[in-house]
Amino acid sequence: MKSVARKYLEFGALCALALAILWWFGRKLNWSEVRQAVGHANPYLLGVAVLIISLAYFFRAARWGALLKPLAPVGLRNLFIATTVGFSAVFLLGRTGEVVRPVVLPMRDPKIRPAASFVTIMVERIYDMIAVVVLFAVNLLWFKPPANAGVEFGRVRLVGIVLLLAAIAGVFGLTQFRKKSAAAVGWIKQTLDGRAFVPARLTRAVVSTLEQLARALRVLVDARELAVTVGWSALVWLGIALANLFVLRAFGLAFGMTETIFVLGWSLVGSLVPTPGGAAGAFHAATAAGLILLGVPRDKAAAVSIVLHVVDFGPALIFGVYYIVRGDINLSRLRAKTSTEAVEHAVEDEEISPENSANAIFAQPAAARE
Repeated sequence: MKSVARKYLEFGALCALALAILWWFGRKLNWSEVRQAVGHANPYLLGVAVLIISLAYFFRAARWGALLKPLAPVGLRNLFIATTVGFSAVFLLGRTGEVVRPVVLPMRDPKIRPAASFVTIMVERIYDMIAVVVLFAVNLLWFKPPANAGVEFGRVRLVGIVLLLAAIAGVFGLTQFRKKSAAAVGWIKQTLDGRAFVPARLTRAVVSTLEQLARALRVLVDARELAVTVGWSALVWLGIALANLFVLRAFGLAFGMTETIFVLGWSLVGSLVPTPGGAAGAFHAATAAGLILLGVPRDKAAAVSIVLHVVDFGPALIFGVYYIVRGDINLSRLRAKTSTEAVEHAVEDEEISPENSANAIFAQPAAARE
């Protein structure tokens, strides 16, 4: 009961945070100007943006399939259903909805164990984080800011360089962790076991997650798998960038790809805030800030940020609701499997423990692993 109460308390706090950010975002806006800007947006270009974002969700599903391929082949339809339902949950619940996607796939395809689904989502998040940082930072190298944004842009460029260096260091660190995972996990286990205040349950969960992550990170040392997954990641982010470009053009902004990627970077920073509604409030404020830095009037920047939010998350929500209404997903079963207790037990469950699941589904010749 305590965990359930805590879950609702945390969700309520995040809703309050979203409302506070939305109030701060809209307190000085002329909403009649915002509505007018939205009303004058080109609907055909917005329609193209929605189609491209839908294709980007397909690319996400295909990349997930590539990450899962060494474990078990999965049909694209099941992958696409799990992806769109999962992103619908992220939109409605915030980052707490992240648990839905890796739970939905085993419901659709029983040969995929929950542990494999969770760990590949972890690797996917690493890919996305690195892709966004590299895309944003490299774009800053030749991006030309407005004449009146010299000081502010200098700080942004510095942040971009720091993020790029951090991404490079992160990839190097993950590669080293993959190569020396046995020693690293053993040391962490020994350290946690020696602490009386660390519950044994937590130690098992941490060790299990790190062992599975190490096995999944073999994509960083396997040239073929790395090429395939990086290729799908490039298509995912190319699709997102193109869709955002069409949204900007729909509002009459004569921006190119460099400006679009600059704004996209701000949007993604806002999306890190774990509020319901797909980072509602934070996404809008961050996106508008990037646009304002490029010289877009405040009210128009707000209108663009609102429409961008709808375009980025709307298609997934439509597909997700469609699949649920159609009966492809059993909501009662999904709620049971995504409860706090169910997720905690899944990490420790003997059926998906490292000895029984991860070792079996990640097993491959030693030479291939290294």
